[in-house]
Amino acid sequence: MSKVYLVGAGPGDPDLITVKGLRCIQKADTILYDRLVNKELLEHAKEGADLIYCGKLPDYHTMKQETINRFLIKFATKGHTVTRLKGGDPFVFGRGGEEAEALAMNGIDFEIVPGVTSGIAAAAYAGIPVTHREVSGSVAFVAGHYKNEAEDKERWKGLVNGVDTLAVYMGVSQLPYIQEQLLYHGKSPATPAAVIHWGTTDVQKTVTGTLENINKAVDQHGITNPSMIIIGDVVRYRDQLKWFGKDKFQNAVSEAL
Repeated sequence: MSKVYLVGAGPGDPDLITVKGLRCIQKADTILYDRLVNKELLEHAKEGADLIYCGKLPDYHTMKQETINRFLIKFATKGHTVTRLKGGDPFVFGRGGEEAEALAMNGIDFEIVPGVTSGIAAAAYAGIPVTHREVSGSVAFVAGHYKNEAEDKERWKGLVNGVDTLAVYMGVSQLPYIQEQLLYHGKSPATPAAVIHWGTTDVQKTVTGTLENINKAVDQHGITNPSMIIIGDVVRYRDQLKWFGKDKFQNAVSEAL
């Protein structure tokens, strides 16, 4: 048997892959990759490597997680060097923990190669620092959906009072509910908010507003997944720090709200 590498491919810009992650792509006999992985990275695969698409869309799974786990075990047992290439970081909402658990239970040798997660990178490319000495000493990575509704409501209550900056993954379709929960539990309607679509890529688009009106901006400009939601006073720095490509010219969106 060989080894499985659970590799974070970064948030979209192929240049943000780590050196170690790139080496794992180059030496792999088999690569299983997700939808949000930049396909340019696959050009570094060696000749003859098997490339297997495991992408998932919201509410539609091309390949079930259990099937992916079985594939990882199958190819490793055959002696392949396997790279499981996942968008962002494998342990930040990437189900990397589940895959590592399956490998461990089956005695498969594995290694975790962290990647740059979108909660930090998309915000940075939009000119938003998730922490800042003046306004934010804490940041939480939050899933926009949760299985247990009662626990979910308690979670938003704790986040209102306990964290300065919220980085919400997979939350665009749930944005009205997220707004409702944060406002209900006492978050100011004037809290700055941003939604960053396809962060770190050439088509990145950022809309900004407040917690009260950000969903209106998202609807007005047709923002869909994949997008990151950033909520907190750090969003105010975008006007000064926006630097990335065409996206730095799109702040008129917030001024029109």
